Amino acid sequence: MTLRFISPKTDFAFKKIFGSKDSKDIPISFLNALIYEANPVIQDLEIIDPYNPREVVDLKDSYLDVKALLDNGSTVLIGMQVLNVAFFEKRVIYNLTKTYGNQLKYGEGYSYLKPVISLTITDFPMFDQTQRYLTRFSLKENQELFDYPDPEIELIFVELPKFMKTLDELESLTDKWIYFIKEAPSLEVIPPTFSQLPELDKAMNIANQANLSPEEVEKLRKQEMFLEDQRGSIVKAKQEALQEGRQQEQIRWIFRFMERQFGLIPPEINQRIQNLSVDQLEHLSNDIFDFNNVEELSSWLQKNG
Repeated sequence: MTLRFISPKTDFAFKKIFGSKDSKDIPISFLNALIYEANPVIQDLEIIDPYNPREVVDLKDSYLDVKALLDNGSTVLIGMQVLNVAFFEKRVIYNLTKTYGNQLKYGEGYSYLKPVISLTITDFPMFDQTQRYLTRFSLKENQELFDYPDPEIELIFVELPKFMKTLDELESLTDKWIYFIKEAPSLEVIPPTFSQLPELDKAMNIANQANLSPEEVEKLRKQEMFLEDQRGSIVKAKQEALQEGRQQEQIRWIFRFMERQFGLIPPEINQRIQNLSVDQLEHLSNDIFDFNNVEELSSWLQKNG
C-alpha cells in the first residue's frame, strides 16, 4: 500500500515529531546522531514547551524550533529554517546567547551556567565556503585555533540542499535522519533500513498522514500554503530588486552617453527618462544612437514616454 508522509519542515510536523513528550526517544536518537556522531551520549532529555495538539498553530513565522534539556544539564535548541530571510544568521546567535544568559536565576553564580548547543537545519545553502552539509562552530583562538577554556556554546548547521545522498547511499544514522527530514514527502513506504531503527520507524509513522486527524491535516495544509506564499513573496522581491538594479544601470548608461553627445541635459528630460519602464529604457538604449540633438531626444520621449 502506498503511504503519504508529511514534511517535517512544517512547524506542525516538526514539533509533532521532535517535540512530543511521549516520544522522547525520537529526539534522543536524532540529537545523538547529529551532535555526537551516533554515540549514545544522551540517555534522557526533557522537551521544554512540548508539542500540544490542542494549541492553535501560529503562521507568522517560518522558523521552527524545539528546545530540549539534556540529562547532563546542557540545552539544545533544535531549529528548522525553511526560508532564507534577512538577518537569519543574527537570529541564530541571538537565540543561542539569550538562552545561555537566561539560565541564571536571581542571586545564582556563574557556576550554574550549563552549555547551550544550537542545532539549525536550513532548507537553503548558508555557507559558500564549503560543500559539507554539516558544519560546527565554537569559540576558538583565531591563529592557533585552540578552544576557549570553557566551551559553553556551539553552533551546528545542517544545510539540506547540500545533502545529495540517495536512499541506497545512506550509511550512518546521521545520514538517515537528514534524509528523513529532507525527503519524507517523496517516500511511498517506510524504507526497510528505517523500519529496522525503532526511533526512525516511529518518526515515519508519526509522519504518516493517514494517522492524522482531520483537524491536524487542515493545520498542515494551512502551513504549507503559508510557506508557499512566503516563498512567492521572496521570489517576487528578488525579481523586483533585480529589475530595479537593471533599470538604474540602464539609466546611468543613457545619462553618460547623452552628456558625452549633447552636453548638459535639461532637468525635465532627466526626470522623464527616470520615469521610463525597463522596456521603454531598452528601446531608448537602441534608438539613442540615431539622435542628433536634445530636441530629437525630447521628441522621442513625447511619443514613447
